[in-house]
Amino acid sequence: MFQSKEVLYVAVLEKVLSKWLSPLSKINANQDPRVTLKTYIEEKYKISKKSPAASRLYALEIIQGAPHLMAVLKGPLKFLVREKVAVIDGWIADNKTKSVSAIHLIFHIWAVTQHYSDFSIQTEAVCNHSLRNKKFANEALNTSIQLLVESLIP
Repeated sequence: MFQSKEVLYVAVLEKVLSKWLSPLSKINANQDPRVTLKTYIEEKYKISKKSPAASRLYALEIIQGAPHLMAVLKGPLKFLVREKVAVIDGWIADNKTKSVSAIHLIFHIWAVTQHYSDFSIQTEAVCNHSLRNKKFANEALNTSIQLLVESLIP
């Protein structure tokens, strides 16, 4: 089915990236920013809880300089992110959200939600909990929504 281990590895990485980006691709200009960003963060937390190993595999690829995914990062990912930056900038222009760097908002959401996958060992060592603990997961989610959504809505 796959020509080599490398081709299989790239296919796995692309599937992980696709899964992580699926919620982002659903964002559009006609949506309410509060609901949309909240839903986006919730979906990212669900993926983080369900697939921590897959996220760590992707993180390792990035840490190594993305030797197998650079074309995807500079192509489809870059175009998707630019499209969503334009959506957020539109919300800002329409006074639906406070002024913020849209690209950095996206990066912050990625950093926060993927932290619970990529650094789950650290989180568990420090807190004795992971996203598998319902109370801890709800606190993490609610804090992210408060900081990354509610603070932006006028």
